[in-house]
Amino acid sequence: MFRLAHISDIHLGPLPALSVLELASKRITGFVNWHRNRRRHMFANTLDLITEDIERRDPDHLAITGDLVNLAAKIEIDTVARWLAVVGKPENVSVVPGNHDAYVPGAYERSTESWYPYMRGDDAPKGWTEDRHVFPYMRVRDYVALIGCSTAVATPPFAASGYFGRRQARETVNLLRAAGEAGLFRVVMIHHPPIHGATSFHKRMIGIRRFAAAISAGGAELVLHGHTHLNTVHWLKSPAAPVPVVGISSASQGPGGHKPPAGYNIFSISGGPGRWNMMRERYEIDQFGTDIVLAETTRFSTAE
Repeated sequence: MFRLAHISDIHLGPLPALSVLELASKRITGFVNWHRNRRRHMFANTLDLITEDIERRDPDHLAITGDLVNLAAKIEIDTVARWLAVVGKPENVSVVPGNHDAYVPGAYERSTESWYPYMRGDDAPKGWTEDRHVFPYMRVRDYVALIGCSTAVATPPFAASGYFGRRQARETVNLLRAAGEAGLFRVVMIHHPPIHGATSFHKRMIGIRRFAAAISAGGAELVLHGHTHLNTVHWLKSPAAPVPVVGISSASQGPGGHKPPAGYNIFSISGGPGRWNMMRERYEIDQFGTDIVLAETTRFSTAE
């Protein structure tokens, strides 16, 4: 049995002191939003409780689906790189970026370069190069293929949309088909929910139909996403069986807010092609913010 943990929307805090030059951009809107809203509900100790509980359960791999920073300042990106080194080794942790990781022009490149060991496909060069596409990437761990896609792009103020383009769709199909032919359980990681109506218009993913077509053409067994800070399950069509599309709450969200408290999923995967079985255990922080409890258990099957 392969056990895959999933967290998202880390928003690693606290927010660092930024210069006037750094705030002279879209960052000023995020800075104000943090101090008006997120600062009251995003707590570092919450994230610590989540990651410590995951470590105690000792899954085989950890997937992180974006928004590791808040305003994508260099000091934040560097801090996340150090945090990732504590969370796990690059071969045991897979990351895809979110819109906050590409908050302003140039941030996407800085984030990708800094966190590249956690985003590098098995066949990709060990060194990061700016003139090369990182996404989609594929990592094979035991009988599970982890395919990382990116929707992270810099957007104007008050927008948090993502983009999934033609090149990435085409290459994602190729990876999915190759993994399927190898008899692997295929997990696609992406930040924005690839589902119509899953989020508001200004936070949507542009290219939802393109992504759905890639899943339909290539096949998959599971899609993981973040962005909404909600615990959700949707479905996409694929050649063999409907594919569960699972979202998770922010890993830093304290209790008592208007969004669900911080949590994570562990997927226990067994079986084989045409007879895969998967159980999802969703854990979340309790109402007092002091302990992690089992909130939900769901069983999925792709038996034909």
